[in-house]
Amino acid sequence: MKKVRTAKAPGAFGPYSQAIDAQGMVFCSGQVGVDPQTKQLADGVEAQAEQALRNLAAVLEAAGLRLTDVVKTTIWLTDAADFSTVNAVYAKYFGDPAPARSAPVVAAIPFKGARISIEAIAVRPA
Repeated sequence: MKKVRTAKAPGAFGPYSQAIDAQGMVFCSGQVGVDPQTKQLADGVEAQAEQALRNLAAVLEAAGLRLTDVVKTTIWLTDAADFSTVNAVYAKYFGDPAPARSAPVVAAIPFKGARISIEAIAVRPA
């Protein structure tokens, strides 16, 4: 098991890793729409989704993978009304076949003002 870390995505906000590489799989913690340089949360759910996906791509890159290696995502939303907006952004980042996905709606995300968090599981190509 190996910790994955990059400065191209926000660091962990608590006692967890950006990702863990284990037995050919990379488990990425949830990424929010925070710019890793400015530490500022993007304004609005569309911008937060874009930034969260860029952050996720950066974590995967640090593990030597790409978004095309993702097999499962979970998109945590604080408002079900944001689903179609987030879905449109998500579709720009994931082609066919798109990863399996779930999208639960939660009361809050533990980063003040965040409206979305995206986590992923990726598999190393054989």
